[in-house]
Amino acid sequence: MGLNLSGKGQQSHRLVIFAAIFVLMTLLILYGSNNVNDALYAPFHLSSNYAVKTTDLKKWSGKEGYVPFHGNKSLNLRCQSCALVTSSSHVLGSRAGEEIDRAECVIRMNDAPTLGYETDVGNKTSLRVVAHSSVFRVVRKPSEFLQRPDSHPVIIFWGPPNKMGKEAKGTLYRLIQRVSMTYSNLSCFSITANKMRRFDSLFHRETGRDRQQSHSWLSTGWFTMVIAIEICDNIKIYGMVPPNHCGKSKTVTKKMPYHYYKPRGPDECVTYLQNEGGRRGNHHRFITEKQVFSRWAKQYNITFTHPKWF
Repeated sequence: MGLNLSGKGQQSHRLVIFAAIFVLMTLLILYGSNNVNDALYAPFHLSSNYAVKTTDLKKWSGKEGYVPFHGNKSLNLRCQSCALVTSSSHVLGSRAGEEIDRAECVIRMNDAPTLGYETDVGNKTSLRVVAHSSVFRVVRKPSEFLQRPDSHPVIIFWGPPNKMGKEAKGTLYRLIQRVSMTYSNLSCFSITANKMRRFDSLFHRETGRDRQQSHSWLSTGWFTMVIAIEICDNIKIYGMVPPNHCGKSKTVTKKMPYHYYKPRGPDECVTYLQNEGGRRGNHHRFITEKQVFSRWAKQYNITFTHPKWF
């Protein structure tokens, strides 16, 4: 009987230990969950002690950085007022289409469509900035992006020089060249290798981070914003959220698709936070870029709407 009581006592002792370990692990998991935004948001954003080096983007720009895929066209687009329409689902329900189309120039990105979304994003396109990864999605819908008889849009394609450069003449280059030859109303340009390096240097100068060493990819938004500043006197941006929108100090209850035309796509804030905090592989630094954009807004007559900043 004594041995039996001793065995029960040891068993009870083990249960107490297991229960204590379980409670401790639960508390650690809850603590980690409550601070997940901190862990995601903190690793990359601008350092508080970084001395910002102001860049005059009006002088930084240069027409020599854009070369046509076909013919001898030059990029001479200049606009007093520009509407830069993002691909964010925040534009949905804005009913800003008519206002957007009244702008002298309307700038769009990648394969963001207008067909079916005219009420919110308008129908006019003056300039479209397209990443190398979006070329095929743009080309396979010529009626939406290429063959618009009522307009003469400019498309600027950006990407690695070994894929998009004139010297390389890779598959993408030849495809865009054929498109440019087929649709005479289009003016298609690529960004030169030298200017691509300047975009990298600009990121380093404005953030204090070397793009390659920090495993960062510049977003199409980064290229589009810089190009818009080059060609526009005033810019109104539709759908871009401020840098703190997905931060730890704000509770976002409503899930917003990353793209307005992909309602079942990834959530915007999840995408932003995962990219901002990613340490392995290459990632877009959306939040850091928007911190830079908020500074540029004060220099270059930039305003934000849907949502409104400041």
